[in-house]
Amino acid sequence: MQSTRNSYHQRFQNVIDYIFANLDQPLDLNQLAEVACMSPSHWHRIYRSIYGETLAMTVKRLRLHRAAEQILNTSEPLSKIALGAGYSSVQAFSRAFSQSYGLPPVRYKREGSHQQFAVTPSDMHVKTVGDMMMLEVNIKQVESFSVCGLPHRGSYMEIGKAFEKLFGWLAINHKLTSDIRSIGIYLDDPCSVEESELRSFAGATFDGSAESTFECQELVGGEYAVLHYKGPYSDMHNAYQWLYGVWLPQSGREAADKPVFEEYLNDPKEVAPTELLTDIYLPLK
Repeated sequence: MQSTRNSYHQRFQNVIDYIFANLDQPLDLNQLAEVACMSPSHWHRIYRSIYGETLAMTVKRLRLHRAAEQILNTSEPLSKIALGAGYSSVQAFSRAFSQSYGLPPVRYKREGSHQQFAVTPSDMHVKTVGDMMMLEVNIKQVESFSVCGLPHRGSYMEIGKAFEKLFGWLAINHKLTSDIRSIGIYLDDPCSVEESELRSFAGATFDGSAESTFECQELVGGEYAVLHYKGPYSDMHNAYQWLYGVWLPQSGREAADKPVFEEYLNDPKEVAPTELLTDIYLPLK
């Protein structure tokens, strides 16, 4: 039985690797079944039972996630972003994007949830801590705890690849319980480290210490500033800029020499990107 589960896990890993490496290319579902070395009908059923969505839904979700990040943080023309997301026309892409993100691409860039954290020079002098508390920053005492999972190197926006593998394994091995916390640990400053060298960790609160597949890390307890964030993961860069550039200087506190981590409170497979909930934990001295 364990050997069968290991076989499925390796096949899932191969497919996730293939999808992330080929998001710009046509991804035929039968072709993905070949990567998994299974018949298409069986593979699609097994994949859906493990991941809670079809392969087509996974591909669409990952492509739109990447497109949202490109819309916000690059100058790529919309036609090129649409093509890379698998749409032959900007109109079709805009419809699909609006259905997932609540706004068409142009308005998303101008009016998305990231705008609530837009930082201007005047913010450093005008906003008070009282104003900022409206954005739900709370100081919490956190006990030390362990997470097990997979390291990721590269763009923080692509850590989903490690999470897909981790939670696929948990599901296959019947360890995906309702009390498991999903934790992302971010070890480098993206403003000072090359994107390809950024280190992060996709973790969950389960005992994976006996599994050679995973690493385990201890998150040190102490005081943390916790920003409760609602919205797409692609919008979170502005939230970090605001937390470090506006809230922290005016709070009278200093950041501790410990990694920032995020706790993901709901599942991107189950809710729209605009409904995603994330707690960002900033360690304090």
